[in-house]
Amino acid sequence: MFRLVFTVAIIALTYGRQITDFGGRLVGGKDAEIEDHPYQLSIEFGNVHFCGASLIRPKVAVTAAHCLEEVGGDNTYLSVRAGSSLVHEGGQVANILEIYDHPKFDTDIGDYDVSVILLDQSFVLGAGVQTIPLQPVNEEIPTGTVATVTGWGTLHEKGPYPDKLQQVQVAKIEFSKCVELYSHHNRTVADTMVCFGFIKGGKDTCEGDSGGPLVINGMLVGLVSWGLGCAQPNQPGLYTKISHPEINSYIKKCVAKFE
Repeated sequence: MFRLVFTVAIIALTYGRQITDFGGRLVGGKDAEIEDHPYQLSIEFGNVHFCGASLIRPKVAVTAAHCLEEVGGDNTYLSVRAGSSLVHEGGQVANILEIYDHPKFDTDIGDYDVSVILLDQSFVLGAGVQTIPLQPVNEEIPTGTVATVTGWGTLHEKGPYPDKLQQVQVAKIEFSKCVELYSHHNRTVADTMVCFGFIKGGKDTCEGDSGGPLVINGMLVGLVSWGLGCAQPNQPGLYTKISHPEINSYIKKCVAKFE
């Protein structure tokens, strides 16, 4: 159900936004340039992409908590790449110094799915590397508002993976409607989540997009979290809600501690 693919050497273990459980293009998307989404980061394990993230300070990033839970606090082989449209090459690379999961993160339903990452060095800002502001606390997005989500996740439920960054536009779905849709699958949609996609399906995030940015008007409004399948009818994507008071305040608390 989570939208993550974690690869170690030649063994691929799928934990993230899976096909039937928690979570080339993002499904239904198109090629994108990093200069148009300079906040986009790639989290790598042993130089292999497995999750997205967003740069909020030159040496601080946010991602989904489920992305990093499997490493068990061991940052030895983790790195973050910025400033490149191509996966696994180019741009700048920094190592992960500290990982701070939200203390209320619930692996069963994906509640409070956010981690703040401290890097071992600051990225040099430029055309392809920029920080992104957070959506203000308690700010609500009108139903139907279109957002842009980016990442290097699979083009379809069963692959393939793209070499180049992808983007897709998805619309906000009313929270009560999202709760109703997922109740048919006995899944919980919490108020720390926000729902984007299309009832008819066709456009969505998929495996490998976990932790990536959902953006409206240059603000980070969500993080790719989970969903059932990818781009299926009546199964829109769920994103960590940046404007939720406990999500927003936790990120800001971490940033203040780092500074």
